[in-house]
Amino acid sequence: MASLYHSGQDAFAPAHTADIANSLIKTSGLRIDIDRRKGRGAGLNPGGRFEKHETVSFDDGWSTLEDLPAFKTDVQVEKPRSIITRNESPDIPFDRSVNPYRGCEHGCIYCFARPTHAFMGLSPGVEFESKLFAKPDAAKLLEREISKPGYKPRAIAIGTNTDPYQPVEKEWRIMRQILEVLLAASHPVGIVTKSAMVMRDIDLLSKLAEKGLAKVTISVTTLDRKLARAMEPRAATPARRLETIKALSDAGIPTGILTAPIIPALNDHEIERLLDSGKAAGASEAGYVLLRLPLEVSPLFRDWLLQHYPDRYRHVMSLVRSMRGGKDYDAEFGKRMKGAGPYAWQISRRFELATKRLGLARRQMPLRDDLFVPPNGGGVQLSLL
Repeated sequence: MASLYHSGQDAFAPAHTADIANSLIKTSGLRIDIDRRKGRGAGLNPGGRFEKHETVSFDDGWSTLEDLPAFKTDVQVEKPRSIITRNESPDIPFDRSVNPYRGCEHGCIYCFARPTHAFMGLSPGVEFESKLFAKPDAAKLLEREISKPGYKPRAIAIGTNTDPYQPVEKEWRIMRQILEVLLAASHPVGIVTKSAMVMRDIDLLSKLAEKGLAKVTISVTTLDRKLARAMEPRAATPARRLETIKALSDAGIPTGILTAPIIPALNDHEIERLLDSGKAAGASEAGYVLLRLPLEVSPLFRDWLLQHYPDRYRHVMSLVRSMRGGKDYDAEFGKRMKGAGPYAWQISRRFELATKRLGLARRQMPLRDDLFVPPNGGGVQLSLL
């Protein structure tokens, strides 16, 4: 992937940002016409890292590119054998998660889950946003898995990879079915989303919350509508996300605000305003994550930055590298979420002071796991009496 951007020299080498952009466009051959990708976050559609060959678009003189259709959202059914994903990462406060969808229509350019589309033979670029996979059997699989003998309940995290309330959820309603299973079993759940659609399920979430079994975190990256539109094209507007925090909080559901990702020289100046707004809306917790650029995300983000904020390209990437050991990304545990170095420390300190001033909890509120009742059926032998 780096060769698309370096073309034999470092991306910071050209004297002018315009030179970087021109070089990038000439060497990539992967740029998607703006009319074809309207409403999408990525400007490129590179092949996955496991592919032996890469298809590129080019004008052969017959103007055939004009006939190519726009990228439309296509949803395929995925039938996994299991639905609970386990992890042992010391950086995150949960050991299991559920992902109702693969790919995400929100199109956030910074999404660290983009590289997972390569496992499906698809592009982490525009295809990640337009070629989605839904798991309609997720609720049934979940019921079966939590019914197994010896299952020990702990909070299930949903929305840690792709958003469970992305636009296609309106039709598929997989997330609501999952919540119905969790409510019936009194199983704890934590949700992260940047969608206002979560308000649809307040009836279920409030019942879970009454037992100390649910909380929701709303990701609010910026209060700037223009930046949000460019960076997260199909996610809810900043105002709608704050309204969602208020609605959930008013319904008695513990709600937090996640200022993630924090991007140096782009939205880091908003940290205090974001937390102030979240607190005013009713948030009781707060968290942040520094921009992460693993694998294919780095060139996609670089391209987006050049297209939308070319005057900040050098500054943003220089600061990113200063917090990642001179690289675009450092996946080392303990550093990947928060970064390292003076600038990362400054961000951490600002966040700490702001949350302390506002009385926002930085440690996540524990959810109860002592009320769990295994569902009947699903592999559990029923009583004869």
